[in-house]
Amino acid sequence: MDEETLQFWRIIAIKMMEQVEKAISPLIGKAEAGNVIQIGADGTPSKLIDLIAEDEVIEVLKETKKPIILISEEIGTIKINYDEPGYLDIEKLRNNPQKNINSKEFYSTNEPQIIFLVDPLDGTSNAVKNIPSFGISIAIAEHKGGNEFPSLDDIQMGFIKNFATGDVYETIKGKYALVNGEDAKPSDVVDLNKTSLGAFIYGTKFNKMHKIIEHIRRMRILGSVAIELAYVGTGNYDAFIDIRGNIRIMDIAAAQLFVKESGGIISDNEGASLNGSLSLNSRTSIVATSTHNLHEKILDLMDVI
Repeated sequence: MDEETLQFWRIIAIKMMEQVEKAISPLIGKAEAGNVIQIGADGTPSKLIDLIAEDEVIEVLKETKKPIILISEEIGTIKINYDEPGYLDIEKLRNNPQKNINSKEFYSTNEPQIIFLVDPLDGTSNAVKNIPSFGISIAIAEHKGGNEFPSLDDIQMGFIKNFATGDVYETIKGKYALVNGEDAKPSDVVDLNKTSLGAFIYGTKFNKMHKIIEHIRRMRILGSVAIELAYVGTGNYDAFIDIRGNIRIMDIAAAQLFVKESGGIISDNEGASLNGSLSLNSRTSIVATSTHNLHEKILDLMDVI
């Protein structure tokens, strides 16, 4: 993307963060926010607050009048401003969510495409209970066209906002990673016994975690993968892991770029680079650390199990 294009989409992302926050703020901490309305495109329950957040995302993108592909948790994968600029039958799409658009034909074009991967509300349960770790994750990719399926390598920009604290994490590929406008920097921790580790361990067999837990200094589980992964890039965490193998690409799309651009290290649980396809059903595992040495030590411990 050239500088003018980057700045245009940056403004849109900022507007999206602001409007989603404004739309959901009356529901924070309210029981009705957690009412299940339907099953989303990803197969999980969509709560009232999720749908309100996602509707706001769609409205912001419609207002751009530019063709955009949106991949979002509740509605799935849709095209905006392609055939009928400024209009989408949201009710129809809600009743028939686009679950798994992964054909090359969907993306096949000679023109570059803009793809938004958005988790409109990461940490929904926290928002319903007013536990201060919930927000929005926005990743913006540019697909060059042709028959190749877009991947994480196509992501050019990432934005995460913790609505509870107001903290904003922003990154542009090859340029910077900022937290609240200041350069983000990981910690310099290399020893396991000094490590603060964030993790998502539900559904993980304990024998895959116990060696790591035995060696680290402290552990946190906050319930917002995007925010916790971004913490590695700012030094709030020394490491973050989710080794279940089924974390959604959309959940980590913005944060994984933030970690890399800040100078942190990130891979899957076998040490391979992340390059999953930009699909609602694409899954991965995560091992993110502040330093190479710490990354190797955590991977070594998992190999012992």
